[in-house]
Amino acid sequence: MSSFEQLQQQLKQLPGLGYRSAERIALHLLVEKPARLPALVAALEAAARDVRRCTRCGHLAEAELCAVCGDTRRDGGVVCVVEHVPDLVAVERAGAYRGVYHVLHGRLSPIHGVGPEQLNLAALLARVATGGVRELILALGNDVEGEATCHYVTQHLPAGGAVKVSRIGFGLPSGGGVLYADPVTLKSALEARREYT
Repeated sequence: MSSFEQLQQQLKQLPGLGYRSAERIALHLLVEKPARLPALVAALEAAARDVRRCTRCGHLAEAELCAVCGDTRRDGGVVCVVEHVPDLVAVERAGAYRGVYHVLHGRLSPIHGVGPEQLNLAALLARVATGGVRELILALGNDVEGEATCHYVTQHLPAGGAVKVSRIGFGLPSGGGVLYADPVTLKSALEARREYT
């Protein structure tokens, strides 16, 4: 396999890129804009070296805490629980939320072999147990796996109802996720969240 074909194969593995898109990007980098290649390679190497998970919430960080967890102006008592980092980015883009986050890095799916141990659930429950969390906003997909994950979280919270649990839902289609919702829909969903029982 040639170097060009290897580059194309690697690009094709990225989400949203098929054969033609990967070929177009590879040709663009190698033929039309070869001067951009060193900067791209350097940026990829720096990201691979420096970016890791935030020790508190699981978001992307270059230090121990991500920018959101490190921002003292955010309300640390309200935690929005999302499935993946792109979901967090989508909620942030809506500009309607000033609390903090917790990224699960997936959702419960026994059929796919994803149990509580494969997710960032233990860290969430430990975070709640240490105190200071007043509300959990469950911003998970509106499908069977999202519901199962919400149920798991609520069943493992400390007894006594010290933590309010709400679930976004208004404006998100059934079977849809946070990632593909537009900012206005996400803003409405956050403002119209309901208590989860």
